[in-house]
Amino acid sequence: MFFDLVKKFDDYFDASFDSLRGNKVADRVFYTASELGDFGLLWVIFGLLRALRGGKFNERAALRAILATGVESFLVNVILKSIFGRGRPVRQIEHPLPIRTPLTSSFPSGHATAAFCGAVLLSDEDPLAGLYFASAILVALSRIYVKIHHASDVAAGVVVGLSLGLIAKKIVPLRRSRS
Repeated sequence: MFFDLVKKFDDYFDASFDSLRGNKVADRVFYTASELGDFGLLWVIFGLLRALRGGKFNERAALRAILATGVESFLVNVILKSIFGRGRPVRQIEHPLPIRTPLTSSFPSGHATAAFCGAVLLSDEDPLAGLYFASAILVALSRIYVKIHHASDVAAGVVVGLSLGLIAKKIVPLRRSRS
């Protein structure tokens, strides 16, 4: 019963992208977002850009985000994915643009996890918070669009990423408390 609901959820969201797939602009946007999410590249870029804005606060925020997404990547890609071992979507499609096919299991989405962990950490006291979260949403949805992940993999990745980001904020706050 539970797995039937998950399959319906996955099928619904996969089908919701069908009207966009094949559109040159949508293909370019989603495939690019997916590629930028590989190995947390987008979050390293955003972190470096935040550090370049100057000041110890921005440098600390950037370093925390980059290091935490590295830890997140290990936890998700080495530990969680090996526990669940879920297969990727089985549909073989002709991809209109080049895309790397991951070797790890599908659950949870590492792109979504890194995206939301990075967005939580970089948005801390930053006026660009909306940009980080919009980018995280785009990266996460791109994995469904390119048919590399099931929607439930992405949903779980969002939850895990948000959780890990909030935990990292507690462990390494940007402002030191005055006791």
